[in-house]
Amino acid sequence: MPVSAAKRKSEPAARWRRRKEARPLEILEAALAVFAEKGFAATRMDEIAARAGVSKGTIYLYFDSKEAVFKALVRETVGARIGEITDLMQKFDGSTRDMLAAALRNFGAFAATSNRVVLPKIVIAEAGNFPDLARFYREEVIERGLKLMGSIVARGIERGEFRKVPIEHAVRLIVGPLLIIMLWRTIFGRFDKAPYDYSGLIETHIETLLKGLAP
Repeated sequence: MPVSAAKRKSEPAARWRRRKEARPLEILEAALAVFAEKGFAATRMDEIAARAGVSKGTIYLYFDSKEAVFKALVRETVGARIGEITDLMQKFDGSTRDMLAAALRNFGAFAATSNRVVLPKIVIAEAGNFPDLARFYREEVIERGLKLMGSIVARGIERGEFRKVPIEHAVRLIVGPLLIIMLWRTIFGRFDKAPYDYSGLIETHIETLLKGLAP
């Protein structure tokens, strides 16, 4: 059966719509690459545009500034991952020990494999000159992560699965190795003679942590 003229006409339009919808993600991927290479301060919007294969004006259709691009990267990648893990933990029906281990394995896998781990390195490096970015990262990522881990520790204490500990200190100890993984990968990992066993670090952390929290 011959393809109708209307259908032939609609196919390019559909491809154009899909292309337009994918463009913000393409811009963010390009921005991540340039930020990783040059840092936030030295990156220019026209460099992001060139990497994405679009005009600088196209970027401004979606993001009104370089800061907006960076915040979107944080919100739609690291922030989104925290949201996904939080949803999983809210539906978790097992022991709190298993819940804490599952959360750490999820976060650990992200820290060990995602190219988004360059973002906290950039925030740390640029915090002095761009405190608003550091504040945003704290609110969008750190505070949400600490809140999730705090709710897990509180659940364990309430159920008698964990001993009573100062939650505000415990959660920082819990997430510390995740930060180590991200910084190690982005700063020191290139000098390792052999690839570091990040999953082994997480498993050792879980074992040590659960022993320390045991009543």
